[in-house]
Amino acid sequence: MKAFILAAGFGSRLMPITTFTPKPLIPVLNLPSICYTLAFLKEAGIEKVICNVHHHADIIRRFFSENNNFGMDLHISEETTILGTGGGLKRCENLLDDEPFILINSDIIADFDLKSCIDCHDKSSNAGSLMLYETPEAKTIGDVGINEDRIVDFRNMRKTGLRSNYIYAGAAVLNPSIFRYLSTGFSSIVDTGFTGLIEHESLGYFPHDGFWQDIGTMQTFWQANIPNREKILQIGKRISQQTGVAPHMLSSDVVIAQNATVEESIVGSNCRIEDGAIVRHSVLLPETVIAQGTVMERSIAFPGGMISVD
Repeated sequence: MKAFILAAGFGSRLMPITTFTPKPLIPVLNLPSICYTLAFLKEAGIEKVICNVHHHADIIRRFFSENNNFGMDLHISEETTILGTGGGLKRCENLLDDEPFILINSDIIADFDLKSCIDCHDKSSNAGSLMLYETPEAKTIGDVGINEDRIVDFRNMRKTGLRSNYIYAGAAVLNPSIFRYLSTGFSSIVDTGFTGLIEHESLGYFPHDGFWQDIGTMQTFWQANIPNREKILQIGKRISQQTGVAPHMLSSDVVIAQNATVEESIVGSNCRIEDGAIVRHSVLLPETVIAQGTVMERSIAFPGGMISVD
């Protein structure tokens, strides 16, 4: 089985961090977010991966090259014009049209069990099986309409009136028949492929009842690193076994002045925290310098700036 990783987005809501760093390489507990995706694909036995890129494509290419593609057979699909989740997948139809494949986001941190999702799909007669996650914020994020064991709507866009507390979790097993409903231009896979499967075939689901965290905004990125860090650290062994790297709070090359204070924070590579600085419940991205006497709490710091999440 192959996998398609969606990694071409601009990460607009994470500006200015994504001005210089592509969203898939934004670190969560000092590990690029795409590493979590790669780890769970490898754990499920996936060896062949197609990854679409656009924003800072050269940086993502270099990252894979420097890490020997994490031992995977990797194909990069570079979009000179961004095509969205639907168009980006359609562009790679000739690489994925021979058997069911996994579609997965690169900006979700979760303890996915992809093997169970694959088994669920194989035992069904559905053309697709989406991982769903239950959350009280579903109506705000975008809920999925369910009728018994089938998905029939998203955000009530088909006017079914069926609502739920489930959202699409960013991972799915799909049959190649989805390509019939995808558009070659910029498009959303929900509006084209998923809706096409609902209307002409069948779309099932697999509930994910573990940990799940989107990192699409400054607030959710901070939540992943600070309030939810223990949950992510708990899957560290699984990540390390597959990629050779593990999430961690403090990078080994950090320089912290003797009279500086660092509490409950994530500190990235080559950071320096100077005399008298106080850092609490914050995230320091690589190469950040916290100047003498600075007090920061519940913030995200990066070279040249700092953003409070309050």
